[in-house]
Amino acid sequence: MLLHTTLSRYPTTPSADEREALRSYLYLFARLYPCGECAAHLRLLLQKYPPQTSSRDAAAQWGCYLHNLVNERLGKKQFDCAGVSEVYKCGCADAEEEAAGKGKEGEKGGESTAAAGGSKLEDNVRRAGARVEIEIGP
Repeated sequence: MLLHTTLSRYPTTPSADEREALRSYLYLFARLYPCGECAAHLRLLLQKYPPQTSSRDAAAQWGCYLHNLVNERLGKKQFDCAGVSEVYKCGCADAEEEAAGKGKEGEKGGESTAAAGGSKLEDNVRRAGARVEIEIGP
């Protein structure tokens, strides 16, 4: 799910750096995937169908296509890729909405979480009901 969400929230018009970052991420994902057999199969798929990083739609459709190849191999139902970007929304505001000032408001009476002394990360953790410790670099 995280992979599909990443692809579905990828920039609509990515920079060269973002394209390279996604490409690297996908190859590292295949390298580090915890199931050895699945990781080997994914690496073969990446050789045959290199990552599509030119746009959000290209990345999301590519990821859905590959997942359907895996589903076919496992005898599972095919996923309808037409609405993949809608299915895998992350629940966070899109960069376009934030840039336009239309991002989601915090929970404190319409006051933004940042203005209330918190961060979006802290707000998300509170809503998830989880305890997360974040290491801050040197």
